[in-house]
Amino acid sequence: MISQLSVTTGQHSDKGHKPVNQDFHGLIIPGNQQLQSKGIAVAIADGISSSNVSQIASESAVAGFLSDYYSTPESWSVKQSAQRVLRASNAWLHAQTRQSRYRYDQDRGYVCTLSVLILKSATAHLFHVGDARIYRLQGKVLEQLTTDHRVWLSRDESCLNRAMGLSSQLDIDYLTVPVWPGDTFVLATDGVYEHLSEGDMAGIIRESGDDPDAAARQLIAAALAHGSDDNLSAQIVRVDSIPTQKSNEDITLDAHQLPFAPELLPGQLLDGYRALRLIHASSRSHVYLAVDEASNRQVAIKVPAMDMQQDPRALEHFNTEQWVAQRINSPHVVRPFAPQRQRSCLYLATEYVQGTSLKQWLLDNPNPPLETVRQLVEQIARGLRAFHRLEMVHQDLKPDNILIDDQGTLVLIDFGATRIAGLQELREHNEPTWPRGAALYSAPETFLGEPTNWQADQFSLGVITYQLLTGQLPYGTRVPGIRNQNQLRRLTYHPARLYRDDLPGWVDEALARALHPEPHKRYPALSEFMFDLRQPGHHWQKQHRKPLIERHPLGFWQGLSVLLLLALVLSFVYRL
Repeated sequence: MISQLSVTTGQHSDKGHKPVNQDFHGLIIPGNQQLQSKGIAVAIADGISSSNVSQIASESAVAGFLSDYYSTPESWSVKQSAQRVLRASNAWLHAQTRQSRYRYDQDRGYVCTLSVLILKSATAHLFHVGDARIYRLQGKVLEQLTTDHRVWLSRDESCLNRAMGLSSQLDIDYLTVPVWPGDTFVLATDGVYEHLSEGDMAGIIRESGDDPDAAARQLIAAALAHGSDDNLSAQIVRVDSIPTQKSNEDITLDAHQLPFAPELLPGQLLDGYRALRLIHASSRSHVYLAVDEASNRQVAIKVPAMDMQQDPRALEHFNTEQWVAQRINSPHVVRPFAPQRQRSCLYLATEYVQGTSLKQWLLDNPNPPLETVRQLVEQIARGLRAFHRLEMVHQDLKPDNILIDDQGTLVLIDFGATRIAGLQELREHNEPTWPRGAALYSAPETFLGEPTNWQADQFSLGVITYQLLTGQLPYGTRVPGIRNQNQLRRLTYHPARLYRDDLPGWVDEALARALHPEPHKRYPALSEFMFDLRQPGHHWQKQHRKPLIERHPLGFWQGLSVLLLLALVLSFVYRL
């Protein structure tokens, strides 16, 4: 049984001696599924006293974040989700100031500080802009986790050098810390912490026992008693329990909740699907062609092989495939069929792609034209970008997992190995990442146990492109044998022109870059790889620039004639 993340919270805010409270705070503890996929969000904001509208900025920043964060894709990591929302909120606040009468006076505009705490699984994610602080209390020690973005102009005068709405660009501090039961996080504005020592704050929280609300009220009362003349806000979050296991099974529909599907025979009925024939069988799964009796449409039914019953991780990967398919919408990624239909056992139903695999197409077309290869690779790239936009890495890109339908459209299938950033955060920290796809198409870094990103898919796409053009592999069979950095550095790319002399040199250079053993030396975007497959890149043009006589022969001879005439005139003048 996997215990859930649970917390006890308390919060309080007071305008103090000021006429308006420019602080704002809030928190959301979502329901079961979002509690696991997105976590608990806590936010606190402090408006700047020089502005009469900063209370609007504070409320907008906190309320907007708590609303929009939970609307981001479940596949996104906490960092991706929070930073996207924060930057959008900052842009809106800055635009409000630019459109108001305060556009030339930022100190009177829609500006505030903002600090956010997100608890997901056994990790705390901190996002910080300004000087509202986040502390962690462990035992008797209160530790400040954030750094104030404040510049002191003199002993008594200071100003914020970073805040929400202050600029069109936003620099966000981001920090993660592990969480243990009993940890207490404290969020407070400067009206509180500037008038209480860390020891005083820790003592008040400990003395309040199991009543964080009372602790928050007492913090504010104590700060007022010590002379605080600012708005005061405090939030206290005590972690009561964390998940005992880090797994994504609960989110991807726990495999153990459904029985295994039987091996289907022609004519057998399963949840409204009538089996027609077996399409593919392996040690991992069986795929059947079936017809949906309600719509009379053909579908593919994928069921896990019986050998997988004793392999929980394999079952988790199988469920991940359905989870991914339900969240990607692209003509180049296979779509689930009737995803909301109740299942009586464990299987995946997808639309049936009438056609052949890219592996078979390679056998039938051993020397395809360059333009044909470009068109095929561009379709694969569009399918991959649908994954990457959701912070997913396919990780098992190979010709067997790419289908070509009767209209020539390429469709990616088999998502069991997909790495999902948002779900990966539920796993143990520093979990090794070993190849989960076909070894000959996997990026070299995966064999070193390094975490993969979308550039691993770029490498796999490069291998497929190379194979389409030459029928060979760019590094032979050496990549799966890599176990250290020295072996990685000794990898030598075999130029594609060794196997195909009609290939332009700049295409070979594009392949070499996409297939570079070191991820950071590959293309920063798949679109750049696609661009360089169609025309010489800037680097190639710079290195292989033709001489002027070849580029502009007429201009070359005209210029040479002018120089000769000038030399003749100078020679004549010298003789005179």
